[in-house]
Amino acid sequence: MPRRPLTTRSSLPGRPKLVATAVLIALGTLPVHAQQTLEPSSMKTLESVVVRGDIAYRDRTEDTAPTLTYDQEYFQRFEPSTAGDMVKRVSSATFVSDVLEYDAVQLRGLAPAYTQVLLNGKKVPGGADDRSFWLDRIPAEMIDRVEVIRSPSANRSGDAMAGSINIVLRDAYEFDGSYIRLGGIHYDDGTTQPTLGLVSSGEWLGGRILVSLNVQDRYNPKKKRSDRWKEPGGDFDSYENQTDTRDGKDYSANASYAAEVGPGRLKLESFYVQTDRTQKEKSNEVVYDNGALDENNRVPGRTDVDQRNWGIGAEYKFDMAGGQTEIGLQHARFQDKNTEREEEHVYTRNGNVWEWEESEGEKTGFNSHDTENSLKLAHKRPIGSAEMEFGLDYQAKDRLTKYSQYEWEDEVDVGHTTPGPVDYEKAGVIESTITENRADPYLMFSGKTGALAWEAGLRYETTTTTIKSEEEGKFNNDYQTALPSLNLKYDLDELNRVSFSVGKTVRRPNFNFLLPDLLDGEYGDNDFVGNPKLNPETAHGVDLGFERRLGKRGIVGVNFFYRSVQDLIELVNTGESSEAWEELVDDDYAGDESAALAAGESKSYVYKAKNVGDGKVYGIEFDLSTPLTVIGLPDTGIFFNYSWLDSEVKDFMGTRRFNNQADSLYNVGFIQNLPSLASSFGASYRKQGQAKSRVLGEEVTTTYGGDLEVFVEKRVGKSLSLRLSGNNLLDAEKKEVFHKFNTQEEQESRDYDEYEVEKEKAGPRIQFVARYAF
Repeated sequence: MPRRPLTTRSSLPGRPKLVATAVLIALGTLPVHAQQTLEPSSMKTLESVVVRGDIAYRDRTEDTAPTLTYDQEYFQRFEPSTAGDMVKRVSSATFVSDVLEYDAVQLRGLAPAYTQVLLNGKKVPGGADDRSFWLDRIPAEMIDRVEVIRSPSANRSGDAMAGSINIVLRDAYEFDGSYIRLGGIHYDDGTTQPTLGLVSSGEWLGGRILVSLNVQDRYNPKKKRSDRWKEPGGDFDSYENQTDTRDGKDYSANASYAAEVGPGRLKLESFYVQTDRTQKEKSNEVVYDNGALDENNRVPGRTDVDQRNWGIGAEYKFDMAGGQTEIGLQHARFQDKNTEREEEHVYTRNGNVWEWEESEGEKTGFNSHDTENSLKLAHKRPIGSAEMEFGLDYQAKDRLTKYSQYEWEDEVDVGHTTPGPVDYEKAGVIESTITENRADPYLMFSGKTGALAWEAGLRYETTTTTIKSEEEGKFNNDYQTALPSLNLKYDLDELNRVSFSVGKTVRRPNFNFLLPDLLDGEYGDNDFVGNPKLNPETAHGVDLGFERRLGKRGIVGVNFFYRSVQDLIELVNTGESSEAWEELVDDDYAGDESAALAAGESKSYVYKAKNVGDGKVYGIEFDLSTPLTVIGLPDTGIFFNYSWLDSEVKDFMGTRRFNNQADSLYNVGFIQNLPSLASSFGASYRKQGQAKSRVLGEEVTTTYGGDLEVFVEKRVGKSLSLRLSGNNLLDAEKKEVFHKFNTQEEQESRDYDEYEVEKEKAGPRIQFVARYAF
């Protein structure tokens, strides 16, 4: 589209926003013409966002599907940096990540792949093999509100077994004004990193535009300690002290333009997020042999991350044939380039001197490009006292990945007594392309009869997948899934409400589980090969909730959920020998497998993924958000949510929970407003319960310490707010206990390869932020 020439200041309607104008022109998203100025009926000024004298609470929505809505102001006083920092405060949102890393959200404790993350109600690609989208890639300053959608509806994609998180970015039609955010974060190692943001919105060319720009440093210095034994209660093997520093920078922007064009309203949206990050690890490992010092090793590591995530979209809504028609187009990309390397330099003791003996290293390069193009066609129209909506969601996805493996080794020799330069040699490459095309028609009816609001629909998702491997060739897989859903909401009176939902959802296979390439030693000594013929997991679910309004602004709710999961994807033994086993037999037993077995060797195999299991997930969710007006404290707000989570699934060793499902989560806190001083302060505490994971060759138990945050705010006039906040004031610790085995037989008999306890800790962060509206 050709760019329009810059218009003179005097010809622009209303107060111009030059920054927003320039960015939109640069993005090339402005329409050729817009016919009339929009007149929003409920415009929110950005000045009111910057300087807010009251306390924000969770909103009650009128959606028939059970939805929890949190405005940006609900989180803002604690100064979250990313969407992950915001979502960690909502009901049932758990994370099993490194300390202070809130990236892949696990609603109801299920793995990230079971949670659907939407951006402005639309799917976006993520770089992870499990299809999850990392929330820490979206700066908090770009966000208008967060919606937690607990059950499915026919007009949304069915990839939401655990529910959906909808991140709604700020919109040109809902805001007016400009503000700037400037601040810095001080870390316990003495480092201070800056943050800068700008949001601007106003009238332009007969429509409205909004632009948000954000630059922030991402820094996370941590310390780790690992202790290792041969087995629990056995001989002590080694310990490792490590510093882990993650240092990076995020650049982000989003733009929104809305205008009345022809018979309808046109909306254009775009976003861009860039992450450049380096993770440096420095470790010292001390190894014992029968209680005596044996080795003193240096283990440096480094990971370089370069990610680009961007998208553009257009939406046009207009009246047609007695109803409203919507046409939507979107193009989104996620590019991920990262390199991970680790070397080990072994030093052995010679008297009182540590002498270098050998070195080795591994480096893995990962390069992926995800591209998604989508089309939405929808039409709504009244049918008697009800409304009918039907439509088609089409999506074409291409994912190109390349894994490159490199190795390096060096050892002492005559005249060579120190490690030489690290010079990696390529050891292998796996390249693949996955193309996935979906065409999902749906039909939905909704209405309200007295106190009862209802919504019923059917979505039919069709998926065509093509997997191309450089080594194994081309594979095709097609499947179809019918997804019915029903949502009911009944108002008992003006204060009390009951909701009931049933529906069917899906979880599509991990991309790495689809690839037919053999991965050597992926699970202990066992190999793994993907399965291009995998089908999606499916689940039938029920949600039953009760919600009560407390006064004018408070709300309390409780919800019970249950999911019955079919066609679970689990690892199965193919019966084929692994490469490690064949090498052992050839090298140590002259190719005689029976001799190796007679000698007590445990055989390792090739495993693959198959749809073989069933499971169930259930829990209770409670949340409270209210001022204490009832006891005469209208300027004191409290919030509390608690989730009890459980599940059951059978694997090769028996019954367990879904992997990494925390057994509980709670958030509790308060905000005290001081109107006479134009100030406020508050505190928040978060505690996540224990999570366990069991896969072939490894079992892990993960626990977290509590996270305490506080803030103090001063409002100056109507345009300036100053805020000082403290994060992780209790020096939260993550503890992981690893039980490691080489084969399934050894895992079942508890013949350990290693038992390890790792503790990771980070210090407090102090942040100062000033916002100024203009």
